Amino acid sequence: MNSNLFDFFLIGMAVLGGAVFAALHFFEAGYGYLFDRRYGFPVPNRVGWVVMEAPVFILMTVLWLLSERTWQTGPLLLFLLFQSHYLQRAFIFPLLIRGRSAMPAGIVAMGMAFNTLNALMQGGWIFFVSPANYYDDWLAKPYIWIGGLLFLAGMVVNIHSDAIIRRLRKPGDTRHYIPRGGMFRYVSSANYFGELTEWIGFAIASWSWAGAVFAWWTFANLAPRSASLYRRYQREFGTEFTSLRRKRIIPFIY
Repeated sequence: MNSNLFDFFLIGMAVLGGAVFAALHFFEAGYGYLFDRRYGFPVPNRVGWVVMEAPVFILMTVLWLLSERTWQTGPLLLFLLFQSHYLQRAFIFPLLIRGRSAMPAGIVAMGMAFNTLNALMQGGWIFFVSPANYYDDWLAKPYIWIGGLLFLAGMVVNIHSDAIIRRLRKPGDTRHYIPRGGMFRYVSSANYFGELTEWIGFAIASWSWAGAVFAWWTFANLAPRSASLYRRYQREFGTEFTSLRRKRIIPFIY
């Protein structure tokens, strides 16, 4: 893979992330609590999550196996961190979903497209584009330790927050509730805070522009959505919600 071409790819992805960030301030991403049929016909949530997230797991595995760095310590650790998220998101999380909720087919298609590009971005850098000795003695450097711990902390927050959301409803109940407990004490979108923390940690662990662009994409996608959810909570619950004085996605800041 040509490094100059890869640089243009990163720049294009960063610019596209900015466009997504701007667009989502005008158009809500219509899935989950914000479901909107304008984004396509409904797809069962379990199916949608697998179809949307599995491609990145599969493609990243292929890139790892095709590379000459398959068993090098640094690339292998980064691969395991990355895949741990998508193993959970693509194959475990869908099995835990309750009820018969759905997501629009358009959201599934857009998610698949981004995940495919992101696998090429992260796997391309780690396994093919980074200098041959870039990840030598990675365990002796602070990046993998700081970033890895931050990634794992974010993953714990993300999974725990998803569990809180799942337990809000009893079987057959269709009402909405305010999530409470865990990081929901500080932000209304604690699951998104956890995911953002994960990918900031991964960017540090990989110490790469590819990782930084992915962290930017995560913020560009989730920050506007957290603001939309915040407004929806305000409209539906009024002072019951606003009295909690939560931020949207970053504790004490935003």
